[in-house]
Amino acid sequence: MISADTTVDPSEVAKFEAMAAEWWDPAGKFKPLHMMNPVRLDYITSQIAAEFGRDLTGPRPFEGLRLLDIGCGGGLLSEPMARLGAEVVGADAAERNIPVAQIHAEQSGLEIDYRHTTAEALAEAGEQFDVVLNMEVVEHVSDPLAYLTACQQLLKPGGMMIASTINRNPKSFMVAIVGAERVMRWLPVGTHDWSKFITPAELEDLITRAGLRPVDAKGFVFNPVSWQWSISTRDLSVNYVTASLKPA
Repeated sequence: MISADTTVDPSEVAKFEAMAAEWWDPAGKFKPLHMMNPVRLDYITSQIAAEFGRDLTGPRPFEGLRLLDIGCGGGLLSEPMARLGAEVVGADAAERNIPVAQIHAEQSGLEIDYRHTTAEALAEAGEQFDVVLNMEVVEHVSDPLAYLTACQQLLKPGGMMIASTINRNPKSFMVAIVGAERVMRWLPVGTHDWSKFITPAELEDLITRAGLRPVDAKGFVFNPVSWQWSISTRDLSVNYVTASLKPA
């Protein structure tokens, strides 16, 4: 049971619960995330390795790190983090996502602690992590500052949060709403609310006000010719990702 003291937006949760069974279908409703996952992982692993002095060529480079994947969905990021050696907690406010994630992890031979809970509940319980992955969640909550503050509380001193979201401008409306939902039909119409998108400047301000120090920002850019995603140091016009640290 999720507490009333939360930034969870029930209408947003309902959207993802309706699609829960399709998390691991690369041609299903989560096709955009499957396509983007390699560049998300490249960014996440490189940031963690650089901050914590880990060698990504080793067999389990994230051994000894405790990692929270908040808004874990079916486990598209939790599973590779577990394979890299991290102790992973995957949390999601959409209850139907959890058994999907648990069954897939068991089939993959991975031990991941999946929970139907929220960032606020975990923070209230005193949970602490070296890394919080906060990917494509902040644009779906009712109070971004309160939510990011809970994420900050979940970090150990010196810990890292990696957060991604979607910019708010005319281009993002055309790409993420018109293109992804209405033209390509990659996502059900209404999956995203353009008014809840957050600009990089706004997210940097929110992260800072939450008590974290922003240290990096990059764009995730889709090339319709090569049909691939890449990381950009300059183009944050639609999808983008940030890294921030909790003061030691």
